[in-house]
Parts: sequence; structure tokens; C-alpha cells
Amino acid sequence: MTAAATPEFSDVVHSPARLRICGVLRRGAEIEFAVLRDMLVLSDANLSKNLRVLADADIVAVRKERSPARSDARRLTWVTLTPAGRRIVEAHLAALAEIAGD
Repeated sequence: MTAAATPEFSDVVHSPARLRICGVLRRGAEIEFAVLRDMLVLSDANLSKNLRVLADADIVAVRKERSPARSDARRLTWVTLTPAGRRIVEAHLAALAEIAGD
């Protein structure tokens, strides 16, 4: 968490699954959908639904690309925090710290 984050609670981020997604993405790397799903032990449908909510709020960016290792038409899905999303997550974490008295 950055010291400069102004505390601001986010109802979008606060959902348990979405908070966990943002927590993983906060580490900075772009993560492939299946890796994120497995890390968080979520179903495809649950992860997809929560990513859609986060993407609609411009908190995450989702991109799809064809895998050169695959012979079929399936694509890999990559997820990352947007710059605005990173600010929202940091502000939300600062608000939680403030609530907790840290």
C-alpha cells in the first residue's frame, strides 16, 4: 500500500472475491485467467462474473490473445489492474486500514 493513498472505500472492490482478485493483481503482474482462477480457487463462472464487474468499473483490463502453443481457436485471457484500478485498490486498502485503526 502506498502512503500517499487517500482512504476511500470502494463497494465494487469490497466484495470478497473481487478483493482477493485485486489483492493478487496488486502485485503488479498481468496474470492469465486460469492461473488466477487456480490461485483463488474460484470457478470459471465466478471469476468471469467478478472480472466483468471490475472491468465495467475500469478497475481491471482484460485482454485475449491466441496462444502459439495451441492448435485450436481458444484464446488465453490475461488480466491486470488498470492505473485507475490500482489507485482505487490502494485507496480502498487505506480505508480498511483506517477502519482497523492502523
